[in-house]
Amino acid sequence: MSSYTETEEILLTEEVVVEEQKIVLFNDDYNTFDFVIRSLMDVCGHDPIQAEQCTLLVHYKGKCEVKKGEYTELEPLCTALLDRGLTAEIQ
Repeated sequence: MSSYTETEEILLTEEVVVEEQKIVLFNDDYNTFDFVIRSLMDVCGHDPIQAEQCTLLVHYKGKCEVKKGEYTELEPLCTALLDRGLTAEIQ
């Protein structure tokens, strides 16, 4: 006599949606290209070419997204840019 129990496993998954934010750097009439490039390298971890490209976009387009991520990661970076006298915000 063979007896077995059939079980059904229900797997519940929870999906966490994290909204990606971005730091937007705006053009100003105060800071030099070299200073902005150095700031993006120091604060955001850009390599020299990426920092230069972002700086040119800021100059010619008026703004540029310089970093994406979660708000908690971006907030201290944005604050560091503001502390250097740059104009930036998290969007």
